[in-house]
Amino acid sequence: MTVSRTPAEVLAESRRRDSRTKRQRVLAVVDQLLAQGDPVTFAAVARTAGVSNWLVYADGVREHIDKARAQQASHPARDRQSAGTASTASLRTDLELSRTEIRTLREERDRLKAALQRSLGQQLDQAATKDLVARIDELTSHNHELSTQLQQVRQDNSQLQQRLEEAEDDLAAARTSLRRMIRDESRESSR
Repeated sequence: MTVSRTPAEVLAESRRRDSRTKRQRVLAVVDQLLAQGDPVTFAAVARTAGVSNWLVYADGVREHIDKARAQQASHPARDRQSAGTASTASLRTDLELSRTEIRTLREERDRLKAALQRSLGQQLDQAATKDLVARIDELTSHNHELSTQLQQVRQDNSQLQQRLEEAEDDLAAARTSLRRMIRDESRESSR
C-alpha cells in the first residue's frame, strides 16, 4: 500500500535531498583542495562547489572546513620553505634565460635593421641617378607644352575679346540706327 503524501511533504523531501547533495559536494571539494595542496578558504570552497556562501558557514560544514584549514596550517614550515627555495631558484633561472634571449633578440633586430637600411640606400642610389634624370626631362617637356598651350589660350582670349568689343559696337550702332528709323517713321506717319 502506498502512503499518499501531500505536495508540501514532497517539496520538503526534495529540499532535504538537495541539501544533502550540496553538502556532500562541499565536503568532496574540501578533500580535493587538501589533496591538491590548494589553500582551503570558505570562498574557494563555495566557488568550486558551486554553492552559496551561507552553506559553507552552516553547521556541519563549517567544522569540516575549519579542520581542513587547521590541517593545512600544521604542515611543517620546512616543506613550504623548500618549495619556496625551489621556486626562487627556478625564477632566477628563468630570469637569466629571459635576459639572454632578450639580448640575442636585440642583437638580431639590430643586424636586420642595418641590413634593411643598406638595402634601401642602395635602391635609392640606383633609382636616384637614372630614373630621376628621366623624370626631370619628362617634367621639363610637359612644362614646355603647358607654357605653349597657355600662350595660345591667351592669344585666343585676346582675339575673342576684340571680336566681342566689335560686336558690341555693331550692336550699339544698330540700336542707334533702329531708333532713328523708328523716329523718322513715326514723324512721317503723323503728318
